[in-house]
Amino acid sequence: MKDTLKHRGMRNKLAEILADKGIVDHKVLEAIRTIPRHLFLDSSFEAHAYQDKAFPIGAEQTISQPYTVAFQTALLETEPNYKILEIGTGSGYQTATLLHLKTRVYTIERQLELFKKTNIFFKKMGYRPKKMIFGDGYKGLPEEAPFDGIVVTAGAPYVPKPLMAQLKIGGRLVIPVGNNDQIMTLYIRKSELEFEKMEYGSFRFVPLLEDKN
Repeated sequence: MKDTLKHRGMRNKLAEILADKGIVDHKVLEAIRTIPRHLFLDSSFEAHAYQDKAFPIGAEQTISQPYTVAFQTALLETEPNYKILEIGTGSGYQTATLLHLKTRVYTIERQLELFKKTNIFFKKMGYRPKKMIFGDGYKGLPEEAPFDGIVVTAGAPYVPKPLMAQLKIGGRLVIPVGNNDQIMTLYIRKSELEFEKMEYGSFRFVPLLEDKN
């Protein structure tokens, strides 16, 4: 599949839709305009790539709705060179958005099928996260902590304590919390023991899988 002028026109329209829905971060909207989302999807979904919808990507996972990706990314308030941990690589679309913002991305995927597929895709596309790990997102990545930001791209029934512990002071954790519907939640680490919590309404995600072994 190629990236054509038509695709770019559709991306511009998508960015306008997201702006109308309340996304005001210009850097995030620029990422939406730039990243060829159709390449992250199975070619049979290409016609739907620039609708503001989630789509299946295999292993019972989805590529997140563009609005959700933009919303979560904007909440992170990244700066270039920020160290970001992403829980749930999935198709890699959120990863690509964070890389477009010039952050250093460490990304964890729990599904082996997706991990392999996305790893190959990143190499082909020239996307270079600092690390791509096959593992349990509930544990985070203690050896690379602390992080300026952590984004969880699946619904977590509770907030994993290791993720809180791996945030820098001043760092932001963006996580959808809940079982069926999730509440988009932001935690800002104020000190060693103190966190500020904010909630941003209801979203729907596939569940965050924990390694039970």
